[in-house]
Amino acid sequence: MTVSRIQSMRRAQARSGGFTLIEILLVIVIILLLAGALVVFVLPQQKGAEKNTTRVMLQQVGAALDTYRLNLGHYPSEQEGGLDALLKKPTFENEKMGDRWAGPYVKAGTTLEDPWGHKIHYELADKSGPGETAGALPYKLFSVGPDGQPDTDDDIKLSPESTDPNASGASSSK
Repeated sequence: MTVSRIQSMRRAQARSGGFTLIEILLVIVIILLLAGALVVFVLPQQKGAEKNTTRVMLQQVGAALDTYRLNLGHYPSEQEGGLDALLKKPTFENEKMGDRWAGPYVKAGTTLEDPWGHKIHYELADKSGPGETAGALPYKLFSVGPDGQPDTDDDIKLSPESTDPNASGASSSK
């Protein structure tokens, strides 16, 4: 009698020591539900973060362009290398102008690309055009956004109010 009781107790202990298939499946289902919730809630936040990062980058490049203009008296032209003139000293015809270059105007190692790997676009504005408005920047600085196509709804542009630190809006998207 006591031997059979000892054997039944050992069987009960042996059964309770492991996990059943149902318990394992339940844990897997819970993990999959948590992973699904993570995808649903985190991915949209990442897209917003990429756009905010691009806006901040455009503001920093805009500040670097303004510093360049303060030092040299003009914004970099295509002949000077455009935005590359912020990173490395362009060759100037006038030697005195070259002495006034105090760059690099952005941190070393900075790539002038948005989070999607597209180059930041910089164009000097045509001041002779009839469409110029008061308070507009003398240049256009923008990212083509995630789709990589210019002049679409996802473009991120530097606007005049975004260069003012007291302005409430960071920048406008087209």
